[in-house]
Amino acid sequence: MGSVHAGKWRFHDFDLPLPLMRAIQAHGFEYCTPIQAETLRHTLLGGDMLGKAPTSTGKTTAFLISILAYFLEEKAPDGQQHRAPRALVVAPTRELALQIAKDAQGLARYTQLNVASAVGGIDYQQQCEQLDKKVDLLVATPGRLLDFQQKGELDLAQTEVLVLDEVDRMLSMGFSPDIKRIVAQTPARDKRQTWLFSATLSDDVTAFAEQWARSPAKVEITANADRQADVDQRVYRVADADKPRLLITLLQQENGERVLVFVNRRDLVRELEGELARAGISAAMLSGDVPQAERGATLEQFREGKLQVLVATDVAGRGIHIDDVSHVINYTLPEDPADYVHRIGRAGRAGTPGVSISFVGEEDAFALPEIERYTGDALMCEPPPEGLR
Repeated sequence: MGSVHAGKWRFHDFDLPLPLMRAIQAHGFEYCTPIQAETLRHTLLGGDMLGKAPTSTGKTTAFLISILAYFLEEKAPDGQQHRAPRALVVAPTRELALQIAKDAQGLARYTQLNVASAVGGIDYQQQCEQLDKKVDLLVATPGRLLDFQQKGELDLAQTEVLVLDEVDRMLSMGFSPDIKRIVAQTPARDKRQTWLFSATLSDDVTAFAEQWARSPAKVEITANADRQADVDQRVYRVADADKPRLLITLLQQENGERVLVFVNRRDLVRELEGELARAGISAAMLSGDVPQAERGATLEQFREGKLQVLVATDVAGRGIHIDDVSHVINYTLPEDPADYVHRIGRAGRAGTPGVSISFVGEEDAFALPEIERYTGDALMCEPPPEGLR
């Protein structure tokens, strides 16, 4: 367990290849976040690792930098085949996979390295053509990856680096058999580097890491120390029936530029979007019910500030990777306390404190003690301020 603090390590200190440093500087990255510093210290030396880090702490950038640095320094083995990726990143949702691929393309912009993605919900043929060349880095969701592999469109036997991202989420979504089949197609664990990332280190996740990686270094970045200190967390006690009115009043008064509203159910997403539209608030929804192409367009509008509010479920929200979210509103508290940390970790960012507001109704009261226990924070639950009631 290292004790590197943000600001102590700079990317410059890691002596990375120049084309990669140029891209890092073009992104405006200078100092490493704790998970980045810890990850790079292990992965650049060729070690396996299991990293515990909440979302939005920069872990994606860390593992992508490690992969690209390795590829720039170690030329591809002789006879690198088409459709045979050198690095494979597996992520639970389409949004997250596409975001990782986008980040990878940004970091690889000054190199000749090829990045491809294989995710469901996007034209199969189009993705097939993307793969019909030398692929250095492939980012994929489990189902589509197995589709390609079973049809002989992909050869995973050349994989030198395997990254399993959000392992806890993949296990809870029932992907365990798929992941096992995927890993079995890659070289033996002593012939590849394996990095796993998870927001929680449950017994299942740890057992998984021990099975697939070689004595992985364990790196833990605590949720509350890393993210929550930057977020102004408010918790309002409110009757379930009063939640829509409170949300609308809040959105009208808080002047939030980009507001993420999280709910637990898809049907509630639709209901809320309707309520907000009737109140004249520009909102869109992000849930499994929304087609992939539409989700991408919605995210782009939100990113550009054309939409003020995004109403999302946790699964759809995993892929949201947007700077400058001013407010995160937990319309309903998540059942899994790790999701609370994931949600509020999106508020603020890039040195600006964000605001997280949670509504605690009759149904949410059970989730609150669990969240407090998980984060180690006592959350003051109070009635909404006078002006909001």
